[in-house]
Amino acid sequence: MTTALGEKIKAIIRATGPISVTDYFSLCLADAEYGYYKTREPFGSSGDFVTAPEVSQLFGEMIGIFMVHAWQRHGKPSNVRLVEVGPGRGTMMADMLRVIARIAPGLHETLCVHLVETSERLRDVQQRTLANYEGKIAWHSGFDEVPPGFTLLAANELFDAIPIRQFVRTANGFRERVIGFDIDGELTFAAGVASLDPALLPDTSRHLPLGTTFEIAPARQAVMTMICDRLAACGGTAVIIDYGHMITAFGDTLQAVRMHEYDPPLEHPGEADLTSHVDFQHLAETARASGVHINGCAHQGDFLIGLGLMERAAALGRDQDDLVQQNIQAAVDRLAGAGEGKMGELFKVLAISSPAIDLMPFRPVD
Repeated sequence: MTTALGEKIKAIIRATGPISVTDYFSLCLADAEYGYYKTREPFGSSGDFVTAPEVSQLFGEMIGIFMVHAWQRHGKPSNVRLVEVGPGRGTMMADMLRVIARIAPGLHETLCVHLVETSERLRDVQQRTLANYEGKIAWHSGFDEVPPGFTLLAANELFDAIPIRQFVRTANGFRERVIGFDIDGELTFAAGVASLDPALLPDTSRHLPLGTTFEIAPARQAVMTMICDRLAACGGTAVIIDYGHMITAFGDTLQAVRMHEYDPPLEHPGEADLTSHVDFQHLAETARASGVHINGCAHQGDFLIGLGLMERAAALGRDQDDLVQQNIQAAVDRLAGAGEGKMGELFKVLAISSPAIDLMPFRPVD
């Protein structure tokens, strides 16, 4: 199927030659005319995918509890910047603020919420979701606009939407994967001319079959460095939640989701959400190089359960009818369940701090 953005991309390729996966990724999500986040309502049952905060209030509440815990371990500073980068519909922030007000009124009283959001449409949704907190919230187009000060930061499904570069093994070494035309004039993947510094490859790269893919993400590294630099300068903690892998590995993880179904990445440019798995080892290495403390990296299920997910779910279901209790149990299983394709295992949580503090539910790291 041809889309408006697909036609625009074809025109670009005809004029200038094949484009990189990075450029394709950026156009699909952020093209000013036809980009996915400019034109679609991605979230919820009527959208293309459901994020953890939309599954249940339990998710945002656990993140709120984690933020209170971090604030306490940092010595309860005042005038906290509570930051969310890529806040979706504002659901997670609403759930976080509700629990913070309940268990840490001292934090709630002086904090200021900063939402980093590029989409005007999503800002409108967030304003409606967070209408009770008018006057306490500031919106920014970039993280660099958030004023300095002690920072508690959350980023849920942010990094997966930041473009990657892909390289594919050819007879002449790894070459950048590009998008050009097949014999029918349709979009197809090919190997370009740009090569990859072998030092970036994992040690197991010697005996790889032709066609093996390796992904790097300089843009993700840049965002991670910016977050780390802020923590190093102002103090604070950041928690990053996304689907991905804990150890750098080979493989093509570029994927598109359209109406809750996986879609070939080149099939509906601009009309499907485009993402790829996050390399948490690389994010942690970036943080370490920036001089911040790594509290730990865990599966989402272990993280949520360690923060008291089961106890909170039981309290939420107490004195409720069977259907409500079943829905709560289904949400818990979806958020924290282990096994193939379950969020509890597929999603990882990385927490970083400056200065170094120990934070539950992570074990102290040397």
